[in-house]
Amino acid sequence: MLSGRRLDLLDPTPMDIEIEDIAHGLAFVARWNGQTEGDFAYSVAEHSLLVEQIFGQLEPRTPVKWRLAALLHDAPEYVIGDMISPVKAAIGPGYTELDDRLQAAINIRFGLPSILPATVKKKIKKADRISAWLEATRIAGFSRHEANTHFGRVDPELAEMFTIHLRPPVRVRADFTDRHAALMSRL
Repeated sequence: MLSGRRLDLLDPTPMDIEIEDIAHGLAFVARWNGQTEGDFAYSVAEHSLLVEQIFGQLEPRTPVKWRLAALLHDAPEYVIGDMISPVKAAIGPGYTELDDRLQAAINIRFGLPSILPATVKKKIKKADRISAWLEATRIAGFSRHEANTHFGRVDPELAEMFTIHLRPPVRVRADFTDRHAALMSRL
């Protein structure tokens, strides 16, 4: 990693996880395989910031640690990349196991349980699907009908509360790191 840490992808440990590495990697990983409108790819870091915002709107009284979990929900992608769901399914359980091991190490590193409670995961997944719907309709060329089919319907009033940002990776990386620090300071 750029931090100098050596990360064993098959046996990751929390001690080898640094937020700067996560922020850097996610800021340079494109969602939608880069097939989005705009001058910059829509990064996983930007997506993660949006998911955390949506989660906070949906769950305003949730403990800060679960907002942190929402921010870090795709953190393993800093080293394994972002694959679209059909590719993940084709790869099979090996991908899921690798992702789960990395997520557990990341969670422990930042004071979260290795495995999140099912209720929290479900709420984060809801925010993730809303984010995907917004991304699909605003920058990935999906019609609302297509997005509704793949991600479920989104309340129009809720959708209007959020914007999609396409920004240079360096700015997104800084914002991700800053948001992480802000959440950690409130734990």
